[in-house]
Amino acid sequence: MSVGRLPDGFVAEIDARVRVLDGGAVLLGGSPPTILRLSPTARTLLRGGGVTVDGDVSAALARRLLDAGVALPRPTPPVRQRGVAATALPERRVGARDDVTPVTVVTPVRDNPDGAARLLGAIGHTAAPHEVIVVDDGSDDPAAMTGVACRHGARLLRHERARGPAAARNTGLAAAATPLVAFVDSDVVPATPGWLDALCAHFADPAVALVAPRIVALDTDGGSWLSGYERVRSALDLGARPAPVRPDSLVSYVPSAAVVVRVEAAGAGFDPALRVAEDVDLVLRLHAEGWRMRYAPDVTVAHQHRTALRPWLARKAFYGTGAAPLALRHPGKVPPVLLAPWTAAACLALAAQHRWSLPVTAALTGAATARLVRALPGLRGRWPLAAGLAARGLAGSLWQVTSGLVRHWWPAAAVACLVSSRARRAVAAAALAEGIADWARHGRGERLLPYLAAHRLDDLGYGAGLWRGAWRHRTVAPLLPRVAGRRQHALTGVTGVRARGRSAPRSAPAPSTNAAISGSGSVAASGPWMQFLQPT
Repeated sequence: MSVGRLPDGFVAEIDARVRVLDGGAVLLGGSPPTILRLSPTARTLLRGGGVTVDGDVSAALARRLLDAGVALPRPTPPVRQRGVAATALPERRVGARDDVTPVTVVTPVRDNPDGAARLLGAIGHTAAPHEVIVVDDGSDDPAAMTGVACRHGARLLRHERARGPAAARNTGLAAAATPLVAFVDSDVVPATPGWLDALCAHFADPAVALVAPRIVALDTDGGSWLSGYERVRSALDLGARPAPVRPDSLVSYVPSAAVVVRVEAAGAGFDPALRVAEDVDLVLRLHAEGWRMRYAPDVTVAHQHRTALRPWLARKAFYGTGAAPLALRHPGKVPPVLLAPWTAAACLALAAQHRWSLPVTAALTGAATARLVRALPGLRGRWPLAAGLAARGLAGSLWQVTSGLVRHWWPAAAVACLVSSRARRAVAAAALAEGIADWARHGRGERLLPYLAAHRLDDLGYGAGLWRGAWRHRTVAPLLPRVAGRRQHALTGVTGVRARGRSAPRSAPAPSTNAAISGSGSVAASGPWMQFLQPT
């Protein structure tokens, strides 16, 4: 696809997590991390921490910053005639537009009339879509769904037999007559006033194909130990950091429970042959076609999580079965673990548990630091910077491997524990250390022991589903780690986000706009030199 120019008035602000080096001449950040070396013209345009598009040069600069992941869009929401006005949105969204893009809400549902009624009522109070389409995917009581749709003024479409959520969404997509479609499941309730306008505002960027909100727990107080775990560690909640959505990044997929898509980009929509992981498949296809996608956690919707043990475990296993078909459809894009050669060697050395393990790891880290220094000529303070990056790369790779050991590979690890005391020590250390670290990162408000129990059960369920799916499809592809080649990851390690319920795919580098920007004198040089990721 050809990337359209950003419109005048579009604002891109430097992400607060980006490191500004050399007095503003160098930016380090993004996911995968990138170094951008800015020319004086670019530095002038970026005064104030962002760039407002007012011509071709600023548009090219904003596009490069967005694609590198060092800047975030600050779209202005429209004001619609009914529903909640733009003033109900977060304060940083200022101003208002009158160019409202029509959007259709599509809700797939099966045997959940109460949830559908709750959702449609919430939409009526928080949004003003062009139309709401409910697709009944073969409910046992179609009359109940008909009554819900009629009471809330929604158009009802029906499948006589259940064809799956992907097919139900596609039926609604085909019936929509608007350029944007919001897919919202019946167990979701919008939680942010003006949520639909806020998501649609991102489509001011003509390259954006998909935008997703943050999905939080509907039940926020009390409940069982599983309820507490799901409130902070649900597979659907991708965290509070806004980010581009692309493989090999901090946000590598978004759940289809709530997304807005550009109809032109979505085409026929989700793959109806997939009953799970259809959302990851769509993200991979859109990324391969050159579209951009955004995760906008300032907009939230609430989801009714499963919290009874048996259905909760079944759902985790169901998620795991999606890895095998994804690995076959997108070879090399969904490895359970992605490492640089040097971090892979370091992890093997530590796993050996010999006296030479730590010295070898230290030597590998030192060599990686030296290579990083050579890649940063002329940058002040490059030795401590390189050492910090290498250390974080190694730490992240160790996080991946320990997570993989107790999640993706636990059946093999369990067999190894039967015959090897070294394996027993490694697995016990991984299970305890990874669990405590995960609790410290995500679950501080929950009691430690119940959190650890739920976390390990989460991994056992997902891993069981992963191996069952691999056996069903007669493939080991979703079980194999990927060691990136020297060209992609020569300088430092790759540490991936452990997706809770999905495999975290890997991306190709984003298309470069360096030539256009350099020609106009705004960016002198840039490149994705340091391909490491930090776990969230």
